Amino acid sequence: MSLHVGKAKLVGSMKDLLVKWEETKQSWDDPVSREMENTVLAPLEPKGRAAVVAMEKMSEVLAKARRECE
Repeated sequence: MSLHVGKAKLVGSMKDLLVKWEETKQSWDDPVSREMENTVLAPLEPKGRAAVVAMEKMSEVLAKARRECE
């Protein structure tokens, strides 16, 4: 799998997760759900964005390496 495909899958999965979580919150609203949102889901967003940025940078590095090896 290329970095581009992996990045697209990660972005899509994060969007899907957040949509499903919003749907779930409509019927699950108690201290446990709020704790899960705060301790599990909230930290995932910045980590997911950081992973996407890292994948973009790695893609640039690999593209440069390929050009230099030609």
